[in-house]
Amino acid sequence: MDVAKLDPRGRKVKILATVGPASRSPEMLEKLFRAGADAFRVNMSHGEHAVHAETIAAIRALERKVNRPITVLCDLQGPKLRVGKFKDGRAVIRHSGHFTLDRNPEPGDENRVQLPHPELFGILRPGQRLLIDDGKLRLRVIRADENEILCSAEVGGVISDRKGVNVPDAVIPVPAMTDKDRRDLAFAVAQGADWIALSFVQRPEDVAEARRLMGGYGALMAKIEKPAAISRLDEILELADGLMVARGDLGVELNPEQVPPLQKRIVEKARREGKPVVVATQMLESMIESPTPTRAEVSDVANAVYDGADAVMLSAETAAGAWPEEAVTIMDRIASEVENDPGYAARVHFIETRPDPTTADALAEACASIAKALPIAGIIVFTGSGSTARRVARERPGVPMLVLTPSNVTARKLGLLWGAHAVATKDIGSFEEMIAKGKRMALRHAFGTAGSRLITLAGVPFGTPGSTNLLHMVTLSGDELAKHHD
Repeated sequence: MDVAKLDPRGRKVKILATVGPASRSPEMLEKLFRAGADAFRVNMSHGEHAVHAETIAAIRALERKVNRPITVLCDLQGPKLRVGKFKDGRAVIRHSGHFTLDRNPEPGDENRVQLPHPELFGILRPGQRLLIDDGKLRLRVIRADENEILCSAEVGGVISDRKGVNVPDAVIPVPAMTDKDRRDLAFAVAQGADWIALSFVQRPEDVAEARRLMGGYGALMAKIEKPAAISRLDEILELADGLMVARGDLGVELNPEQVPPLQKRIVEKARREGKPVVVATQMLESMIESPTPTRAEVSDVANAVYDGADAVMLSAETAAGAWPEEAVTIMDRIASEVENDPGYAARVHFIETRPDPTTADALAEACASIAKALPIAGIIVFTGSGSTARRVARERPGVPMLVLTPSNVTARKLGLLWGAHAVATKDIGSFEEMIAKGKRMALRHAFGTAGSRLITLAGVPFGTPGSTNLLHMVTLSGDELAKHHD
């Protein structure tokens, strides 16, 4: 059978493309979708609500046009620590010289500048680092009190107005959400965003607050970009619906060589829990300006796919780059090539996902085992919440998964789940109806032809959340569609 027909994308990892000036037109959104984008990221750090509302409306219009659920993720900015302003707009910090951050609002010079974040003055200790302008300047604290932080410049250079500050060695007593983030979150919920990405997560309480404000709408993705979050990763993952490896800030606050093993660790933990994990930032960075990526970037994307990440993300490549459609196309080609590698199955199963002692987990594991032992065309999952689909995806089965759900909300949410081809369809009321509908939908979505065998997974009684208890094998006759019209 033609592999491309097993899944409309021909691959299981998902592509998350950021929308921006280069891609927000309805025409370009459709080009990106057809090139392979499964989900779109709306970056709340830039742009007005009116513009974002237009973007989301255009995505929903595209969804209706192509008759496929399309995932919208709204990414909150989070608090940004910045220095104040300088007399001349800039100054030069001498290498190995002293530099003071203080609470004085007067414009700064080569010796000092305001740090308009009073919460930092009580927590910094001698020896801790301050990184300015994405780590281009590196300061180390000599002495800190309630009014001044005296530093030594380990790496000096030009500093200008309002440059960002990273504090990698301390848990900063700043909530993950600012007033702007709360407004943006309320907007995203009102717009029906499927996922909310929470920035600046340091502790599980940050995730709990965001979830409370979401009021049960949408799914919550915790962005892991602060070293403080690593020590409490298990607690954060327990409260979140998914994780994002936000390598931008992680790469600033950690030594560069620490990021790759940490990325693998975060992916592994999320996969064990059966929660989607996205690898983000600088995946095809050179394609902001170049029509082709570097070999190193191609390897980077390939490694994330081999690790079994649920999704890989494009940032400025599609938001503001000169080659947005080409960036998605190349990412799609890389992912497809990796998944067709004969060694892919062994590599992606380097993680042992032991099932919880539940019927649903045991049946999900059985699906993967049956697909390995028999010539199976696909797995049909009936689900209301998407929980059963996540359990099956956790096993990374070797065949594609057709997820049938009565909820359009659930179908959209599954756009970031590995291997899931979600379809919103009418609910079922009996075993016979389930089998008949499963067969018809498998044919309609190219999950098999006459003679193909598929696994069906569902819960009885139908429509009861968490009741997954039924695994059934079906064989397509090939004429199911001719006999019935959905």
